[in-house]
Amino acid sequence: MKKYNLFISVTCVVLIVMSACQKLDNNIETSTPNQLKSAYLLTNWMGSISDSKSLSEISIPGTHETCAQIETWPGTAKCQSLSLGDQLNAGIRFVDIRCRHFNDAFTIHHGAIYQNMNFDDVLNTCISFLNSNPTECIIMSVKEEYDASGNTGTFEQRFDSYVSQNPTKWYLEANIPSLSTVRGKIVLFRRFGAAITPKGIDASNWPDNVINFTIDNGSATIRVQDNYVVPTNSTKWNNITSIFTEAKNGVSTTLFLNYISGYKSGLFGIPNITTVSNYMNPKIETYFTSNTSGRFGIVPMDFINSTRSTKILSTNF
Repeated sequence: MKKYNLFISVTCVVLIVMSACQKLDNNIETSTPNQLKSAYLLTNWMGSISDSKSLSEISIPGTHETCAQIETWPGTAKCQSLSLGDQLNAGIRFVDIRCRHFNDAFTIHHGAIYQNMNFDDVLNTCISFLNSNPTECIIMSVKEEYDASGNTGTFEQRFDSYVSQNPTKWYLEANIPSLSTVRGKIVLFRRFGAAITPKGIDASNWPDNVINFTIDNGSATIRVQDNYVVPTNSTKWNNITSIFTEAKNGVSTTLFLNYISGYKSGLFGIPNITTVSNYMNPKIETYFTSNTSGRFGIVPMDFINSTRSTKILSTNF
C-alpha cells in the first residue's frame, strides 16, 4: 500500500512539472522579444528593446575606424582586433566606415593605409548580418577618407549607386528613428556633404578635433565628444565621463556620441593609438561595472571586445 501511495505521489509531481514546463514553452513561443530581456544574445540584443524606443534613448556600443586592422608601423593605423563581422556578432551596432573614392568605387582606408577591403565587402557583411538578425539595426557612419582619384562622378553619386543595389536595407531619413522603423536596416549617419537630401542623419558639419560640440540641423540634434588628438589621458577621460553624465541626464531626443578613441604623438610626432586605448579600455570596463543602467548614447571605441560591448549594451536592461 505504501509503495502504491508513493507511486501516486511521484506520478502527481511528474504531471505537475510537465504541465509547468508546457506552460513555460507556450509562454516562450508567444512572448514578445521585450518580455524575454534576460534571454538576449549579443547577436540580437536589440530584439529585447521596445519598438517605441528611439535610437537616441539607447546605449549602443560602437567602433571607431571599424575596419582598420592593417598598419605599416605599430600603433599608427590599426584600431580594431575584431573583423567587422565579429564586431556585429559581439553586439556592436554603430560602425565607422571611412571610404576613399578611387576609380569610381569606395575602398576602405585609415588615412593613407588601404585596409584590403572595399565598400562592397562592408555592405555584404552588414546585410548578411541583418538578414540573419532582423530585430537589429546598424548605424553606419560614412565619411570620405584620403585623396580621391580616378573618378567620373562625385562621392555622393557613388554612394547613391551603392544604396541602389539594396534600397530596402537602408534608412535614409534625416530624423533619429525609433527601433520599429529601422529593424533590419542600415541607418545612415552621414559625415559627407550631399546635394540631394534627405540622405540620412546629417552630421556633415563636424568640426575637427573639438572636445564637445553639438550639431543641430533641424531634423536631429547630435551631441559629440571627439577629442582625438589627446593632450593627456586623464584630460580625455574627464571629457568622456562628462558626456556620459550629460547623456544619462539629458534630453532623450538628443543623440550622444562619445568617442573613447584617440592618439598621442610619440617620437618624432608619430601618432600612437595604443597609448590611449590601453589606458581608456580598462577605464571603460571599470566605469560600466559601476554604472550598470541608464542611457549613455553611442560609445565608439578602439579595440573593442565582447566584454566591453556587453557592459555598455547591458545598461539598457
